[in-house]
Amino acid sequence: MNPTLLKMKISEHIQQHAEAFKAVSTYIGQNPELGNEEYKASTRLKQELESHGFRIEAPVLDIGTAFVATYTSAKPGPIAAFMCEYDALPEIGHACGHHLICMMSAGAAIGLKSVIDEIGGTIRVYGTPAEETRGAKVPMAAAGLFDDCDFAMMAHPYYAYEESGISLAMDALQFEYFGQSAHAAASPQHGINALDAILQLFNGINAMRQQTRSDTRIHGIINHGGVAANVIPDYASAQFYVRSGSRSYTNELVERVKQVAQGAALQTGCRLEISNYEYSYDELITNQTLSETFTHNLMNHGISREEIHYGKDAGSLDLGNVSVRCPAIHPYVKITDEKHELHSIGFRDCAQEPQALEAMIFTATLLAETAFDVMTQPDLLTRIRAEFDATVTASQ
Repeated sequence: MNPTLLKMKISEHIQQHAEAFKAVSTYIGQNPELGNEEYKASTRLKQELESHGFRIEAPVLDIGTAFVATYTSAKPGPIAAFMCEYDALPEIGHACGHHLICMMSAGAAIGLKSVIDEIGGTIRVYGTPAEETRGAKVPMAAAGLFDDCDFAMMAHPYYAYEESGISLAMDALQFEYFGQSAHAAASPQHGINALDAILQLFNGINAMRQQTRSDTRIHGIINHGGVAANVIPDYASAQFYVRSGSRSYTNELVERVKQVAQGAALQTGCRLEISNYEYSYDELITNQTLSETFTHNLMNHGISREEIHYGKDAGSLDLGNVSVRCPAIHPYVKITDEKHELHSIGFRDCAQEPQALEAMIFTATLLAETAFDVMTQPDLLTRIRAEFDATVTASQ
């Protein structure tokens, strides 16, 4: 087995199908669908993967737009997992570039398949809906769908190259206060003001922030505050995200925030209900050994070390829930020379340009080459697993 020749075969196979991959990405980009509504996107992706010999399982866990595409070679070997995201944002469409992400991963899997019968192993492509809201990776991870994977990868489009970094563990909390309506001028003494409870909740959280770790992020909105100024609100609600760099500390923060909320209920005489309005995300634990392998391949393609930035805080990702189940990375790749931030109209428009589509093909090659390295170098896989066992245990 000649690794150089096999990597060339991977690259050539991806290039051979590059126009088809671009067509799929363009179609998804031009037909944005919100989380768990991505029927067009998931259908096109499944069709593309099936046409290359992958076996499709869908739906998954009763999630209508989720899928798992698998190809298993006759020779035993590691299990490589590639993550596809394909949901869009409300009003501004694919301003996070998920139409590129999905074909980066699917293209990488198809490229790797061209050599998998020679090197041995299994390739899985996970179609994971609704990353922007109720990320499907959370229930998929909880169901153990990644537990037997040797490693998992995806890459994210951006205006620069960045190593896989960290993300914050997150809980999404809704606080609902129930009081008693009354005429705010004629009989205020008969009212119990639910909005006052919400305001006390915000004040209490604001006071609490000073006594938290520097990686803490707590932010929220009032999504219902009453209906008329002369009616004491009998119902008010707020939604908060509570985040930090670790699941254990986020759990502590959540309990403190809930105590603040209960205090606001006691102060105002309201009844309180607390619920989670989205899934809880774990922090991303980047496997540095796997990340260095990806970076090495990036540099082999002529990207200088100076062009590759240190991984930054990436908000919260449902890939975090995968990263505590198997070694994982989430690097950022440059798709444009224009410095538009994610979730902006400018980035959305750049992500549809030919430069972005070429970067998508390039990234598919990088992901496939990284997977090839791991699957053909037992010592590398051993080091990846040893790091995973040490870091995940330490984070619990």
